[in-house]
Amino acid sequence: MNKLIILLLMVLDCAIGATGAFFFKKASSKIKLKLSIKNIIDSIKNRNLIIGIIFYASGAALLTYVLKLGDLSFVYPLTSLTYIFTIILSVKLLKEKMNKYKWFAVILIIAGNIFITM
Repeated sequence: MNKLIILLLMVLDCAIGATGAFFFKKASSKIKLKLSIKNIIDSIKNRNLIIGIIFYASGAALLTYVLKLGDLSFVYPLTSLTYIFTIILSVKLLKEKMNKYKWFAVILIIAGNIFITM
């Protein structure tokens, strides 16, 4: 399969996975760690948790499909792009702060992915 198609599918997969993590983060503020029937039911009713699970499951299904198309040694390292999408969502939607070390790490991830796709 064409490497460009695999790369584009992996970019989509990583965006889906990062979106799932974003919704898990939003859900986490309403999840109580004390184990009780009420807390379990409240967690099951947590809309953000359900949305996060749907995104994560969709991402896992897409990743499984892409792994069928390409070599594991090419496809799986591209999952590191999820970190970049996660950072973008964290900064834009959760107003989290970035520092120079995090930006340097983003540059390294991008560079590593460029080398993987060569």
